[in-house]
Parts: sequence; structure tokens; C-alpha cells
Amino acid sequence: MTVPRHTLLNAAYDHLRAAILDGSLTPGSRVTVRPLTEQLGLSPTPIKAALAALERQGFLIAVPHRGYFVPEASTDDLLELYELREALDGIAARRTAVAPGHDQIAVQLSRLLAKQRKAIAANNLQSYGELDLAFHRLIWEGSGSRRIIPIAENLIAQVRLGNRLSAQAPGRLPVALDEHEAILEAIREGDPRAAERHIRHHVREAGQALRRSLGIQGTAEQPRQR
Repeated sequence: MTVPRHTLLNAAYDHLRAAILDGSLTPGSRVTVRPLTEQLGLSPTPIKAALAALERQGFLIAVPHRGYFVPEASTDDLLELYELREALDGIAARRTAVAPGHDQIAVQLSRLLAKQRKAIAANNLQSYGELDLAFHRLIWEGSGSRRIIPIAENLIAQVRLGNRLSAQAPGRLPVALDEHEAILEAIREGDPRAAERHIRHHVREAGQALRRSLGIQGTAEQPRQR
């Protein structure tokens, strides 16, 4: 039986994307077609298509005559990421709080939060990072905006890197859980202003934790909350 081309493309895409997100492909590493054909047992065609798709989405950088590379995020890149995340997550949380079924979304967030607590108790930072991303992705999806998801997905690899670094700041994780609790309660109550305020505070504090973990002095200018 012939396997559809799009299925092979999806297999290559999913494998490469997962390797970038979990750190198997480290920032700065070169990604070439030939080793992947042997590793995945696929022809070059779906692999080349997957690499091109990942490059369009920001997961890879194409360097003429050299191939594809996993992007390296500078300190300024990471700090800018948190500014973008604060705005994006604020919009998503505000919309989610007034979306139909927002109370059911809060139930799902509560389940994720319970798993986060277990991950922290087990000192499993990798699991916590995955659950944290799932928590925010659920809010993105709950917003009902078809534009938020693709924008967020383009940031997702950098989100993971920033999360890993900010989570290493002493005392950050217990506070982050309390912040998640406040976010889901605002969504459960259908309070868009509180949902936006709490999630913007949460992302901003994560950015400050990132600054501390990188040894950067000073604080960013805080936007006013209306």
C-alpha cells in the first residue's frame, strides 16, 4: 500500500518539531537531509518539505548554501518574547473568560494545575514545562481567535526555552502555581478584566525571573493596568 505523501510529511515534521522543542536538536545545531533520511527511513522529499515548513514557522533558520539551523535566542530575544507573550496571553485570557463554556475550560485548567503541582513535588522540571505550555495553549485555544493560535505556535519553541530558564529562578515555581490558580479562577468566574490582569502579571513575573536567572540587573518598565 502506498503511504500518502502528506502523511510522510507530517511524520517528518512532527519528529523534527519535537526534537527542537525537547532540546534533542540544540540551538545552533545544523539540520541536514541525508542523516534524517537514514534515521527516519524516509525519502528526501518529505524531509525537505518539513524543513521548509519549520523554517516558515520560525523553528529553523535557512542559511544559503549551508542548510538549516536551529535558531539561537539571544538575551534580548528572550526578553522581547515575554513582552509579546504578555500582550498575546492577555488578549487570549480576556476572550477565554467570556467564551461559551469558559467554566469547562477552567475545569481543564484545574486538572493541568494539579498535574503541575505533582511535577514540582517530584522535581520534574521537564514535565512541568510541558504542562505549563499546555496550560497556556488551552487559554489560547479557548479564546476562539483563529489568529492567536498561529502566532502563538510561531513563538512556541522560544516559549519553551524561556520557560526552562525562568523556572530555574529560586522560589519561582510555587509562586507561578499561585498565579495559575488566580488565572483559572478568573476564567471560571467569567471575569475578563481579572483574567487579563492575572495572566499579564504572571507572564511579566516569568520575564523578571528570566532576568534573574540570566543575571540581568534592573527591571523592565511596567505597563499600566486599566
